[in-house]
Amino acid sequence: MRYFVELRYDGAAYCGWQRQPDMPSVQQTVEQALTKLLRTPTEIVGAGRTDTGVNASYYVAHFDAQEALDTTLVLYKLNMMLPKDIGVFAITPVTESAHARFAALEREYTYFISQTKNPFRRHSAWLYYVQLDVEKMNEAASKLLTYSDFTSFAKLNSNNKTNICRIMDAHWSVEADGVLRFTIRADRFLRNMVRSIVGTLVDVGRGRYTVEEFCAIVEARDLRLSSAGAPAQGLFLSDVVYDESIFKNTVK
Repeated sequence: MRYFVELRYDGAAYCGWQRQPDMPSVQQTVEQALTKLLRTPTEIVGAGRTDTGVNASYYVAHFDAQEALDTTLVLYKLNMMLPKDIGVFAITPVTESAHARFAALEREYTYFISQTKNPFRRHSAWLYYVQLDVEKMNEAASKLLTYSDFTSFAKLNSNNKTNICRIMDAHWSVEADGVLRFTIRADRFLRNMVRSIVGTLVDVGRGRYTVEEFCAIVEARDLRLSSAGAPAQGLFLSDVVYDESIFKNTVK
């Protein structure tokens, strides 16, 4: 039987989601716990890669079990076995063809910028002291919805078959504590794309680029023109959307 695992993790201690030789990863950590718990080698497939230090407030992976599981019991025991920086909050039976990566219809990332020093945000936000023009950043972000080719924000040598993405939402907001929050939703993302977009939008906010120059960077399809990527710790995978038909007798 196939199951979806819904989880969240603090990525500070990991080289990212994907298993890497001789480096700690979230995937390997969860696989080792599941293998021990189910007493059989168990591989999991994630909704996508997250880079070193990137977090997830909502992440989905799938695994196959030889028999039906008591999901409530497995959930409890799995969380007892996992380290404190990984938490599983649901294990759900899905159809045999359900795939955590390929069945995903949309993904959402959020990015946080703190403009005052906050020790409780040191692993979850970019500390950036320069005052930013959020209105200009939002104006530039809205332009992303009019483009489809994001080569200017694609990591080199990523072997992408295409750099075409459909962005449905991209906007900045200011939280109650003054932290800036960037939300971006699309059908797919390129590796390092969100951090590169954030870095370039921040340069709009501090006056390095105008909105028109930001658009020119996108249209140039040249990574050399975009700004340096924002630091990893401020980035969160925050949502993954699936068709409800793949879930068995349950609502996500």
